[in-house]
Amino acid sequence: MRLDPLLSQRLIKSLLWSLTGLTILVLIFIIVFVSVHGLPQVTPQFLFSEIRDMGREGGIFPTIVTTAYLTLVALVVASPLGVATAIYLVEYTRESWITKIIRFGAECLAGVPSIILGLFGFVLFVMKMQLGWSILSGGLSLSIMILPTIIRTSEEALKAVPTDYRQVCYSLGVTKWQTITRVVVPNALPGIMTGLVLSIGRSIGETAVVLFTAGASLRTPTTLFDSGRSMAVHFYILAREGLSMPNAYGTAAILMISILLINVTAYSLMTRFIGKYS
Repeated sequence: MRLDPLLSQRLIKSLLWSLTGLTILVLIFIIVFVSVHGLPQVTPQFLFSEIRDMGREGGIFPTIVTTAYLTLVALVVASPLGVATAIYLVEYTRESWITKIIRFGAECLAGVPSIILGLFGFVLFVMKMQLGWSILSGGLSLSIMILPTIIRTSEEALKAVPTDYRQVCYSLGVTKWQTITRVVVPNALPGIMTGLVLSIGRSIGETAVVLFTAGASLRTPTTLFDSGRSMAVHFYILAREGLSMPNAYGTAAILMISILLINVTAYSLMTRFIGKYS
């Protein structure tokens, strides 16, 4: 029996709307659930006081500092590598087996489980390079994790810049490097920034890599060689050990709000970039 085309279209449309609505409801439920249990715990004292009694009391200030340090180190290391790789792929090479190998490697790296990257970082940075459980070890490991995201988003941003911009520069006698640094990259900057912002969100929410490489010290780190506990690791330990569920929910609320703000910023940058060249 053959369905009427209009009826089948309505059925498919209804199914898609239902699945979309279900996804949104799940997101809303998570946000409301965490907010109801976590926001009452979020006070200035909770945000700016030290951890006490293994997390049963006190606040999360050391975890905020550790998370910021880890994210900053990861961005400082991964951003130049990722953007430079994207520039090389787009501007200095044609499609060949070399570019295919680089893209394939980046895609494979993006698919590696975070627990494997954590183990790799532990063996290389903590043990072999003798950096110990530290902010530097954790940041370097996170930089490997976010590198594929930066490469792919930067590459797509550079590709979106019209070829006419490059041709006009070349016709005026401008060198390739000047064209890239003064025309291509500035116009692709919103798209590049989108990748960097998304990378920040992933770094903030990562647990396994940080647990293996940065450790779980309760003290506020003062140097790159100090161990520290990120917000995600703190939440994981509090919830797993059952030390303090109110503090765990409060930490989860801060994490959720941070990631939501980061995603909104990334979406705004992406919308601006798409609108500029559409």
